[in-house]
Amino acid sequence: MLVSLAFGLLGLATQAFTLATIEAKGSKFFLSTGEQFYIKGAAYQLTDSDPLADTQQCQLDAALMKTLGANSIRVYHVDPTADHDGCMSAFSDAGIYAWIDLDTFSTYIIATQPAWTQSQYSAYQKVMDAFHNYDNVAGFFVGNEVLTTGANSIAAPYVKAAARDMKAYRDNKGYRTIPVGYSAADIAQLRPNLQNYLACGTNSSEALDFFSLNAYEWCGSSSYDVSGYVFLQQNASDYNIPIFFSETGCNTPDPRLFQDQSAIFGNEMSGTWSGAIIYEWIEETNNYGLISYGPSAAATATGTGVVAGYTRTGTPTPISPDFENLSSQWATLSPSGVSMAAYSPSNTPPACPSYTSGVWEISGNVALPTIGQAVSVHSSTATATGSSSRASGSSSGALVAQSTGSSSGTATSAGSSSAASSAGAASSASSTASSGSIGIRNPVGNFISQFTQHWYGKLVEGLLLVAIL
Repeated sequence: MLVSLAFGLLGLATQAFTLATIEAKGSKFFLSTGEQFYIKGAAYQLTDSDPLADTQQCQLDAALMKTLGANSIRVYHVDPTADHDGCMSAFSDAGIYAWIDLDTFSTYIIATQPAWTQSQYSAYQKVMDAFHNYDNVAGFFVGNEVLTTGANSIAAPYVKAAARDMKAYRDNKGYRTIPVGYSAADIAQLRPNLQNYLACGTNSSEALDFFSLNAYEWCGSSSYDVSGYVFLQQNASDYNIPIFFSETGCNTPDPRLFQDQSAIFGNEMSGTWSGAIIYEWIEETNNYGLISYGPSAAATATGTGVVAGYTRTGTPTPISPDFENLSSQWATLSPSGVSMAAYSPSNTPPACPSYTSGVWEISGNVALPTIGQAVSVHSSTATATGSSSRASGSSSGALVAQSTGSSSGTATSAGSSSAASSAGAASSASSTASSGSIGIRNPVGNFISQFTQHWYGKLVEGLLLVAIL
């Protein structure tokens, strides 16, 4: 009797973690029950530390997220040594999946001096080890906005190598096939090449499982055509792996209307795109929050849960009307999709982009770096060398493969971790510097950057389309 009761209680405890798992098939996500999955999510990083280690806070937030209509969160930084059972159970009970970045402030790939080291690989492994057993882990990111310029394209093989190795690690460990992908900055001149490069090639073990975009193009009362979403759709219409918005939600002008959701989940895009994650859950200096935990304080204020002038714990209170606007949008948007059984993927991998000086400095489907290799960028004409060369031909910015010398080398071998606000974050219209929180976004500066970059990018894309036609 006692044995039966014990097994019964164990079953109940396990049930709290049980949701249908998510997998990638072709260009779509599916639940293990067979239905297509569309992401309705919120970026969730309350402080620089792990937000999935405070069970009580997660329970409070998960309950309100459920009323919002969310089914996903994105978490940028976690501590693999922490206990995540309580939080993952709370979100599971609310029907919410987690998309988790594998990198940290000290382990991300630096675009200007890229490397893929043993210490990075080991750190990514620890995060995957800590989270793979939760059914509501939907996917892992190997990087966030690593590349933000054409010159940064030298880092693309390192992003792809990280995904290759983490997929192999996942499979060798016998873990569930949790999708592994990348979150890109929305840079019009860079995006098409990067998007295609991360999915190209005949070896599927080297391609990413998904590609996602941090895009803030649709601002205020715009439209599918005016916002530029029409170009995002055209560039992705034949994409062979899932694609979604890993951040979106332009906040200028205020309030946010979230009208882009009707396009993402509507007829224009739902056949290609797998949903969106709204930036962000908590209100802070950047004014992107959907909720607050209390009034703001002085930037230097201290106290329980107060960081950088904002309370970051407690009962979440919706910020009106943004919270209600998003909830109202999502409540009316439920694309039916296709069943996994009825879906036969037909899209093939895109061609690997060719070398274009200053725009894309990788030549085709080059060999990916192995662990322990870095590049040096020479000012004189040179050709890539080494057992894992990444470029062919010659150019004034050619790549040369170099070993970092020690398998225990760290990401800082390619640069200071304080450069870490990432190589590229400052120049990205959707810059998060991989941290996802703590006042990263500047609404006024972002609006100017978004506006100029957006319309210049639209001009470039429009001219390309005209040329193609």
